Amino acid sequence: MTTVWASLLGFALAYAGMACLSFAMDRHHEQLTRGREVPARRRTALRVVGVLLLAAAVVPCVMAWGATVGTVAWLGFLSAGALPVALLLPYRARAVAWGASAAAVAGGAGLAPVLAALLR
Repeated sequence: MTTVWASLLGFALAYAGMACLSFAMDRHHEQLTRGREVPARRRTALRVVGVLLLAAAVVPCVMAWGATVGTVAWLGFLSAGALPVALLLPYRARAVAWGASAAAVAGGAGLAPVLAALLR
């Protein structure tokens, strides 16, 4: 796996994970849906999916750079993924949600061959 491909996957998965975690909060969920509170099941689902996406973002980083540098790169991608969410969320909540959906699908599709190769 090239470092460019790992960077794109790590960023996409981190962005999608941070967006899921932010939409699990009442304030940001209200910006997205105009609903006052997040239903308990949806809040739990968003938190679980967000954590899984953030955990999946470590895989391409560790594969491309090794355990030590990959972990540091992953932490950087977590910060880089949170930045556009934090900057765009107050103004374009739906754009963040659509972008996070696309990033999660693209990240999952890009990670699928890597995980299949690991399981062989």
